[in-house]
Amino acid sequence: MKIRALALLMLLLTPSGVAAQDEPIAQFTVDATGRVRVAVASSADSYYVLYYRQDLPAGPEAAVSMALGQDGTTVLTEPLAARPREHYRVARYARAAPRDIDKDGIDDVEELLNPGRLAPFNPAKEIAPVDGTVSIADRATFEALSYQGPEVLIDKHLADLEFVKFYLLDMQTDNPRVYFMNTVTHRAHGSFARVTGIRQGGGGGRGQGDPPGAMRGEIVYHPHVLGPNGALGLYRFEFEPNDSYAFADVQKAHELFARNMPVVRNNLAYYPMPNAALPRYQREKALFDASRVAVVLDADIAAKVSYVPLNLAEGYGRLRVMDLNERPHPRDVVLYEALPNELSRVGGIITTVPQTPLSHVNLRAIQDNVPNAYIAGALQNEDIAALIGKYVYYRTGQREYELREATLAEVEAFYAARRPAAPQVPVRDLGAKAITPLDDIGFADWTRFGVKAANVATLGTFGFPEGTVPDGFAVPFYFYDAFMQHNGLYDDVRAMLDDPAFQSDYDVQDARLKALRDTIKDAEMPPWMLEQLGEMQAAFGEGVSIRCRSSTNNEDLPGFSGAGLYDSFTQHPDEGHIEKSIKQVYASLWTFRAFDERQFYRIDHLATAMGVLVHPNYEDEQANGVGVTTDPIYGSEDTYYLNTQVGEDLVTNPDALSIPEEVLLGAAPGSGHDLVRPSNQVADGQRILSDAHLEALRTYLGVIDARFRALYGARPGEAFAMEIEYKVDQGGAVAIKQARPWVFDETAANAGGTVFLPLAVRGAGVAGR
Repeated sequence: MKIRALALLMLLLTPSGVAAQDEPIAQFTVDATGRVRVAVASSADSYYVLYYRQDLPAGPEAAVSMALGQDGTTVLTEPLAARPREHYRVARYARAAPRDIDKDGIDDVEELLNPGRLAPFNPAKEIAPVDGTVSIADRATFEALSYQGPEVLIDKHLADLEFVKFYLLDMQTDNPRVYFMNTVTHRAHGSFARVTGIRQGGGGGRGQGDPPGAMRGEIVYHPHVLGPNGALGLYRFEFEPNDSYAFADVQKAHELFARNMPVVRNNLAYYPMPNAALPRYQREKALFDASRVAVVLDADIAAKVSYVPLNLAEGYGRLRVMDLNERPHPRDVVLYEALPNELSRVGGIITTVPQTPLSHVNLRAIQDNVPNAYIAGALQNEDIAALIGKYVYYRTGQREYELREATLAEVEAFYAARRPAAPQVPVRDLGAKAITPLDDIGFADWTRFGVKAANVATLGTFGFPEGTVPDGFAVPFYFYDAFMQHNGLYDDVRAMLDDPAFQSDYDVQDARLKALRDTIKDAEMPPWMLEQLGEMQAAFGEGVSIRCRSSTNNEDLPGFSGAGLYDSFTQHPDEGHIEKSIKQVYASLWTFRAFDERQFYRIDHLATAMGVLVHPNYEDEQANGVGVTTDPIYGSEDTYYLNTQVGEDLVTNPDALSIPEEVLLGAAPGSGHDLVRPSNQVADGQRILSDAHLEALRTYLGVIDARFRALYGARPGEAFAMEIEYKVDQGGAVAIKQARPWVFDETAANAGGTVFLPLAVRGAGVAGR
């Protein structure tokens, strides 16, 4: 104890603490939220601190982020908007001899390992959780500290808003402190000040008796207001109604909040209260505009969100207003007033109804690297209306979009550059000739049964509780091939593909493909096939609804998800032989959207094969959701993204009025979660996913990511994540019905001729034909 005390004393007495070594920045990028991502070479015996210098070249410098090192590379970010690279540097410190950056007598590593209770950039002393905390690491912490309701004392403007009160202290010094009050316990600053020992005088007015350098107010969370990061969800901070602080004081508070609120992702803004702060802000507006202190006014809070980008990209095409029953052309920029359940390849997407990030429409936009956005009242916008029917250039940015008229030459050049140069032949193995239980199928069997079936079978080997992964069978590609040959359908397909009218006219393609699908559904199956399918159907028992799901050799692959291309069907007990549903799945291989996608990527249609994943149908589930083992929406580190809605309202094909629950789930055990947006289908203050559901999903996603990362042979540093579809079943348990590699924008854009080949089999050819 004496040695530790002496070490801490030396830290306090030495202005610079333990000597640091500057670490060269290996990579400097800005993420989708507008925050820096600074990567440095690192080791596990060190920790790393990101410093930010506001004014160049020699202004004061502040530590804004800290991370324990790992062997290889460590990435640091900060909560606020990025500045140019020259404003930042990274210092390395030995974990065995940590510094005390905030000079509170507790070393950095101990504070970093105890978030909330301690904070490495806040010298405020630890207080009891019933009174408050010194940092807010995540949404769960903010929610626990916040109050939302009618009991707001004299702060009537806060009624029914979610807010946390704060105390800033020693703001006149170079080492200020902040306390985030437990606002459920302390609705008034005065009671908090008395309990925690902040000096409070005898006066009853606001702030009377506060020590010099004290500033106080509240942080309000608005889930449906756009933040500086361009996404919904804004934290606003404000001071007392009659306070009027200078820009420099507000800026200092802004920086202090941010470095002690890791929950912030460039969505923190200053709200100048109308009485006194607003007039001063208006006088000093130029200073705010030149800084990274975002400001939110009443008009911003009251305004309805008019633009939400779902996928940042650019594209060309003819702008068309689409009815849900219409089929778009591949070079259309489509404008929908309702969200379609499925969508073929297009040049860009505009909807006048909100979308979910993981809807099939947006997954297609990500996969195809085309712009996609919600634009409120797009049809009433005169500038947009004037472009309908014309070729346009369409770009979605973080805060704005660009839509202008384009020339045909621009359109032609754009699409010529995006298609693969060479034809592609998907791998197809016809060696498996029997319907096979999922227990007998491995990951490598995707070439025989399709990726969906192989991945679900693989999920069943991960040791999850019984019932988590569906149990059933897979129908191999051999059955599809035999069915097509038995009916002479390959000859029909070849004749169709060779027809010049089919090759040149989208309407002819649509009509001929529909006729082919009808032919497939009416065609007969060989007797041996009917017998095997009947035996499989009987194995499920009487009265069981059976789900028949498409499983091909060109979906659910790295660089290409195929989401929404092919269809699945339910065989109900009163519908006779299961051949009906199997043939419906086979026919879905020839929808216009699936054909057009293969055509764009120069895929050999005759080498494409359809397997069928067969298992009991889920009924009366409590919730449906999609999860990703990265955060593709907000760019946060070490988190999983979950998008969930109640009942059978799928987040992949949501109702226009459905707003799903969005959760950022910490990847590490015990790391908590952020409720980014609640569902509009549950009561205020409620969540769809319980703590038990979140813990189960954290475990499942961690295992799924690690195991599939190895199976797919993802290289070190290669962007890789898994996407799952899950349900909360009738009994309240989490069930996982699908797993596939997440398609990153750059993967889809740059995959070229290997877009359909899993990483583990690059260079493989046709195994069967």
